[in-house]
Amino acid sequence: MVRFAAIVEGHGECEAVPVLIRRVAATLDPGLAVSTGPVLRVPASRLGKPNELERAVELAARKNAGQGAILVLLDCDDGCPATQGPQLRKRARAARADLPLSVVLAKREYEAWFLAAAESLRGKHGLPRDLVGPAEPEEVRGAKQWLASRLPRDQGYAESTDQPALTALFDMNDARSAASFDKCYREIAGLLKVLRERSTA
Repeated sequence: MVRFAAIVEGHGECEAVPVLIRRVAATLDPGLAVSTGPVLRVPASRLGKPNELERAVELAARKNAGQGAILVLLDCDDGCPATQGPQLRKRARAARADLPLSVVLAKREYEAWFLAAAESLRGKHGLPRDLVGPAEPEEVRGAKQWLASRLPRDQGYAESTDQPALTALFDMNDARSAASFDKCYREIAGLLKVLRERSTA
């Protein structure tokens, strides 16, 4: 058993990120048991303020009994993941340098990763059987709206239910064509590797 805590900004990620972590773990070691709580939801507007990210990291560590790893996963919106990510990671590491910790920023938004793997979602969860993703999925502003426009009118896109559902369905290898998801996958895999090594030490 290895333990994960996560810090996210949206209601959908509270349910989706544990699914994502478990899926990555299953690709690395199908027999690996992963505990994916707690998940703390903190609005991005708060995390940008002094000491708020640090406070969230410390709280996540305490709720996880000072064990396991911490993943901070946020949308970057119009920012630059390559610039903002290292800055946030430095702050997070300053709070708990004793724990394996990663900060990942989805370029634009988490749902851009579904667009990158759109063909793998054909005919699933109400999406059309001829679904084709955009050429540059991480450049789409409004990935949620893109998905909503392709779902039945009476269904729409509800972040709290559709985000975890699609996280369970999308092809992660296809999604790795999106640079920010490739980083996310590698960061989760790296944290899992550290946790496995510590558990067998």
